[in-house]
Amino acid sequence: MADHATPNLPARDFAATAAFYAKLGFAEDYRSAGWMILSRGDATLEFFPYPDLDPFQSSFSCCLRLDDLGAIIGQVEASGVPDARHGIPRYHPAAPDPSGLTIAYLIDPDGTLLRLIQND
Repeated sequence: MADHATPNLPARDFAATAAFYAKLGFAEDYRSAGWMILSRGDATLEFFPYPDLDPFQSSFSCCLRLDDLGAIIGQVEASGVPDARHGIPRYHPAAPDPSGLTIAYLIDPDGTLLRLIQND
């Protein structure tokens, strides 16, 4: 296996988090009382319990570098996550960034910011 990293993110409720990400194509690989792992192809997200998290005060974030950004954005839109500037959850459509990357932004129900980046 190649070296890789997996984001460790907060979840107020594992069942609700798993249900949200299932609509985006993530499957549950593991769950215990203290940890949950979800994957979508080669993208893996790991979650720890944080029941008292205020999603509007969350500063958690990660980047997902994806071969097919359009596919996950299609799932985000089909799941009903609004394209909005306020509220949780929400997303901002993919756009060229000054860095030269194409990036979309997704804020999950726990207030975590996921930068969805198209691989070159």
